[in-house]
Amino acid sequence: MVAARITVNGEETPLSPAAPHTTVLDFLRERGLTGTKEGCAEGECGACSVLVARPGVNKPTDWVAVNACLVPAAALDGQEVITSEGLATAGEPGRPPTLHPVQEEMAVRGGSQCGYCTPGFVCSMAAEYYRPDRCAHADPAEGADSEHGPNGFDLHALSGNLCRCTGYRPIRDAAFAVGTPTQEDALAQRREQSPPEPVATAYTQGDSAFLRPGTLPEALRLLRERTDAVVVAGSTDWGVEVNIRARRASCVVAVDRLPEMRELRVESDHVVIGAALTLTEIERRLDGRIPLLAELFPQFASRLIRNSATLGGNLGTGSPIGDSPPVLLALEASVVLADADGEREVPLAEYFTGYRQSVRRPGELIRAVRIPLKLSPVSAFHKIAKRRFDDISSVAVAFALDIEDGIVRKARIGLGGVAATPIRALATEAALEGKPWTAETVEAAAGVLQAQGTPMNDHRASAGYRSAMLGQSLLKLYAHTTEAVSS
Repeated sequence: MVAARITVNGEETPLSPAAPHTTVLDFLRERGLTGTKEGCAEGECGACSVLVARPGVNKPTDWVAVNACLVPAAALDGQEVITSEGLATAGEPGRPPTLHPVQEEMAVRGGSQCGYCTPGFVCSMAAEYYRPDRCAHADPAEGADSEHGPNGFDLHALSGNLCRCTGYRPIRDAAFAVGTPTQEDALAQRREQSPPEPVATAYTQGDSAFLRPGTLPEALRLLRERTDAVVVAGSTDWGVEVNIRARRASCVVAVDRLPEMRELRVESDHVVIGAALTLTEIERRLDGRIPLLAELFPQFASRLIRNSATLGGNLGTGSPIGDSPPVLLALEASVVLADADGEREVPLAEYFTGYRQSVRRPGELIRAVRIPLKLSPVSAFHKIAKRRFDDISSVAVAFALDIEDGIVRKARIGLGGVAATPIRALATEAALEGKPWTAETVEAAAGVLQAQGTPMNDHRASAGYRSAMLGQSLLKLYAHTTEAVSS
């Protein structure tokens, strides 16, 4: 087994003597790359963002921004990382380096105040700068709206970066001013080559180990042997446990690069989504093919998180306030569970059994999510939270309705945040099916929906508020559908 190494700003750097739980953030700072900052240690401020070379959607390689505070350094064994220091081009001896175009725009437009958040903004901005299809959406004649620039820059690329000096206006100006990469740009050229192949990793220090099996069968055999193992993909959940709660594991098994868990197949009657594909990869590869998922993605955390988070991880944690389960319940999705003995498919509606509990047995992995392709024409995802983006939901509601000749032929409604598990609103579905899609029907069904689940009082919302939002969400859906018909 080759010693674990990470290529940082073009130079191979040995991982040892870092502990297996050491984050990329700490790994870089311990080596003098202090542009990478710690702000929150839970993936909410973006001060730690760096670029990683990942398999591309439109080109062989994409430069993807990730939260270095959440990713174990061992997870990047054999991978390529660029920090804010690595974006600039080295000058001649005795001369300062040449700023990267993103850094230049941030400087000349006053995008840096105290400077603490600036390197993270620069890395997230650079990832969008190098997004291959960005320039295809550029239209200088149209100018910029509040979230998209005339250069095609999607401001949501910076949704996971926080500026405590409230310097957003010049940062936005800088984002909307960057041009296109030149032919001489080494990082742009790098996109035309394949990313590093995943490497099998067995990194051990003391009594702790970080293991990356090379194949799914190897991973399943390992999980049968190591019942104490913690399974990670993007580590957006486990990374918070490590940082905030000082959790440590004797064995961490990474499954994020397993080819068998990274497929996306669109077949005649269903879509299979690998459990280790990131949400960004799913979003860009489906390209709106499943509208309800397309509506979910922009509301799921931030782009930085979506660049690492997976559907398998979101379902595997079993959180009652995860954003994807209500949507997948409305889509009548099932999960493909795999262990060393084989696979089984379980409807998601039967998967959750209690608070953070499921039918998944020890040694089983969520290998894929399967979505039937007879999609309902009326769908919506309503996330009720204190912030529009990058927030945890108080209530999440997903609708999928078949309405023909003014009659609700089929209704599927997924709920989050109102019970110990994500649930289907079965009583409300029954109150809608076979009834005319009218204000009277919807008002009666909204009353039923308000009574679904067992919402609780906590710091995010009261039980009464959560119940009221359930009913309002159905009224909102009706209002939007009647507006669409009338227009």
